[in-house]
Amino acid sequence: MIEVLSEGWPLYLAAGLFGLVVGSFLNVVILRLPERLMHDWRAQSREMLGIEPAAADAPAPPDIVFKRSHCPQCKHQLSVLDNIPLASWLVLRGRCRYCKAPISIQYPLVEALSAAATLVVVAKFGPTWAGAAGLALSYLLIALAGIDFRTQLLPDNLTLPLLWLGLLLSLQPVFVAPADAIVGAAIGYLSLWSIYWLFKLLTGKEGMGYGDFKLLGALGAWMGPKSLLPIVLLSSVVGAILGSIILATRGKDSSTPIPFGPFIAVAGWIQFIWGEQLLQLYTQVLFVR
Repeated sequence: MIEVLSEGWPLYLAAGLFGLVVGSFLNVVILRLPERLMHDWRAQSREMLGIEPAAADAPAPPDIVFKRSHCPQCKHQLSVLDNIPLASWLVLRGRCRYCKAPISIQYPLVEALSAAATLVVVAKFGPTWAGAAGLALSYLLIALAGIDFRTQLLPDNLTLPLLWLGLLLSLQPVFVAPADAIVGAAIGYLSLWSIYWLFKLLTGKEGMGYGDFKLLGALGAWMGPKSLLPIVLLSSVVGAILGSIILATRGKDSSTPIPFGPFIAVAGWIQFIWGEQLLQLYTQVLFVR
């Protein structure tokens, strides 16, 4: 392993730096996409109801690509030096250069996760089409997890492209055959849809959102139906552990809703990278004599 890393260090260095840059962009997506969607939904609702927009309505939020970042507290536009992935947050010690307000830990965390995911995918698949597809999956899962954690939304703008990309990749096939992708997408969606309605009929409450169905369906399209049970089991275990920790640290009780999407995303990525090894480990533990 050390010899492989030493020989391929330029590739891994480039991959890590690329992951940091993409992570910086993912932060923009996580923060701005929900605001843009909310603004558009309100405008569409007014149009459908025939309500004229009020003069006091808030202007459209900044776009995702072209509008430069600014401090959310003092609104000062950030310079290039303030936007160096991970390094700027460390140099500034997590505070705005201009108003000294704390900078959310989300920024370096997403950038570091993106860089780590990039390195793992490149190490597994190399500079191949499968590797490029794996990077796309990783980045979309990071964005979806971040958005769901902040807003309890899993936008169709991300879940549906993820689903269609998985189905299209099966035509090659890159990861699974077309039949497995189609069946995986259907079972992934319908399994959580069934649990949702069963829970609602028994309790009168909604246990999860429709975005969770679409996300699991998308993962089924990428990895086939055999991956779904491990993803659900792993996401449930991770969700129970981390959910309890989050509730305890925030002083909330068990009735506080916690988004399930981030746990599905984490479990799906782990299954995508180490699914075969986990299955072998599970088989060894289950059938050990």
